[in-house]
Amino acid sequence: MPARRVNPHRVKLHRTYSVQELADCLGVHKNTVRHWQGAGLAAIDGNRPTLFDGKATRAFLLARQTSRKRPCPPGTIYCFGCREPRAPALGMVEFMPGKGATGNLAALCEACGTVMHRRANMAMIAAIMPRLAVQIRQAP
Repeated sequence: MPARRVNPHRVKLHRTYSVQELADCLGVHKNTVRHWQGAGLAAIDGNRPTLFDGKATRAFLLARQTSRKRPCPPGTIYCFGCREPRAPALGMVEFMPGKGATGNLAALCEACGTVMHRRANMAMIAAIMPRLAVQIRQAP
């Protein structure tokens, strides 16, 4: 089964969940909930069955999601090889128009040489890639 992101908004705020109920609600295995408990998800008390507050559970899951975000500052594109926002190699970026005013920015990573892609609006290219040479291809 492929890894997937958990939707924290499926957890109801004013409800308590057992381990199995929380696992069923989020579509994960009960051992995943136990792993979250070891990583900082607080139970209501130390008694069994272990119960989790919905509000605390949602806050924990949202905090985990936001801690993994890597926003790209201007002049960078996210590299999946490095798992970091990186500047394009040699300052060269290519824009391939799509439908409407949007398109795809493509460049090589300066660190690992992987091809990086980023969706962009054609009007926002100057703000997204300042001081970089952007070559615009013709639409097919």
